Parts: sequence; structure tokens; C-alpha cells
Amino acid sequence: MTIADPVRAPIEDARVSYVQWGPAIAGALVATGVGFVLDTFGAAIGLAVSSTAPTWRDSSATLQVASGLFLILVAIVVFAGGGYIAGRMRRPEPGNADDVEFRDGTLGLVVWAIAIILTAFIAWAVAQSLTRLGVPSGVNQSVAGENLIAFDLDRLFRADRRPENTNIRYARSEASRILLTSAAHTGVTPEDRNYLVTLTSAETGLARPDAERRVDSIIAQARDDIRKARRAAVILAFTAAAAALLGAAVAWFASCAGGRHRDGAPPSMTWGWLGPRTAHRTH
Repeated sequence: MTIADPVRAPIEDARVSYVQWGPAIAGALVATGVGFVLDTFGAAIGLAVSSTAPTWRDSSATLQVASGLFLILVAIVVFAGGGYIAGRMRRPEPGNADDVEFRDGTLGLVVWAIAIILTAFIAWAVAQSLTRLGVPSGVNQSVAGENLIAFDLDRLFRADRRPENTNIRYARSEASRILLTSAAHTGVTPEDRNYLVTLTSAETGLARPDAERRVDSIIAQARDDIRKARRAAVILAFTAAAAALLGAAVAWFASCAGGRHRDGAPPSMTWGWLGPRTAHRTH
């Protein structure tokens, strides 16, 4: 009996997909949607630091800190949910326990990154739609930051009867450029103050002494509004960055928890460090 020579069969290269985009996008969409709803709810009850205009709301430091803490709480909730969903939906793949856990955690980071990009795009779109908030209709917003001191400009050029042949649109823009320098170290220069007094007198018909008193009052108010805006911006930027970093960690551990539950570990109200991980390795 003749034995045929062994034939070497080709071995297929099993390619392991470390990033599964379906679960990642699903988790990111859930995180973004829930985050948008919670942020909208927070804005509705006053937990927002996007405006310091006196016509908008109270802009105290306490409310700004509370708004920042709310951002952190929202980040924990949305990234925990998005990361868990992605980890639970990820298709199981062969590998040791540490490798599987690393893939689950990396998927959570992908969810976090996609959700951050989507949130930034939504925030940009909302900011574009609210660019003219606080600026009266019919007035060109030609100066960046004019909406911040729009109410101050209204008070500056308030008049019972406006003189004829006046260009109030250009006057507002010109005055806003001067008022925005009030928060600088040098403040409004005497030359700019005198010009602003002359402009106010010409646009409102006020006598010069009355125009000077009004200008001094508006300069002080504009400086206070700009300083509040800077303080709010610092608080918002710091808490947003802290929330984003915390969200990355939360997404990692939540995705790992979802992966453990996907592989048969009993669900727990706490992620833990040893118990769930040990249970995951025994499967």
C-alpha cells in the first residue's frame, strides 16, 4: 500500500480586530445623547456658565462652581453608560484575561473619544445659533464679545429722542471696542474716554456733564461684566477638562465591567478591583 506524501495545507492568518466600530459608535451615540439631555436639563434649571450678562441670570461664583460640579457628574453618568454598553456589545475574541480586558478598556476610550468629538460639534453648532444672543435686532454684531456688554451699550445710547442723521450701528461697534478695553491693566485711556463721552453726547443728545457720568458708570459696569466672564470661563474650562479626563477613566472601567458581564461574570453594583477581575479570569 502506497502512502501519499503529506500535503501541507495553508494556515489562514487569523486577524484579530482590536477595535470593533459598531459597539464603539453605539456607545458613543448613547453617551452623546444622554449628555445632551442632561446638559439641557441643567441649563434649564440654571446650571450653566455660558452667560454673565445681567439680563440672563445670576452669575455668582457659587452657581459657577455648582455648574462645574454638574458637568463632572454628567460626564461620569454618560461615559459610564456609553462605555458599559460598548463593552457589553463587543464580540468576544480569543485571548488571555489581561488581553481581553485591555481590548475592552481600549474600546471604552474609543467611545470616549467619539463622544467628545460629537459633543464639541454640537456645542459649536449651538454657539453659532446663539451668537447674536443679547444683541438687539437690526444691530450688526461686528465686534467679538459685543453680546457680553450689549446691555451696557443699550444703556449707554439710551435716549428719549435720538438726533437725526446718526449711525447708531457703527456707534455701538465703536463704543464696544472701547468698552472692551476697560478690563485691561491700563483700562480705558483718557483719550478714549473723552471720545466716548463725545460719541454718547452726539448719539443721545445729552449734555456733556450728563454724558460723562453715564460713560463712567457704563465703563465700571462693563469692566465688572468682563471680569465675571473671565472668571466663568476659567471655571468652565477647568471643570470641562477635569470632566473629560475623568470621563476617559470612567469609560475605560465601565467598558471593562461590560466585558466581564458579557463573559459571564455576575453583575455587581461596584466595579471593584479584585473580585470581578478574578471572576473574569476563571471563565
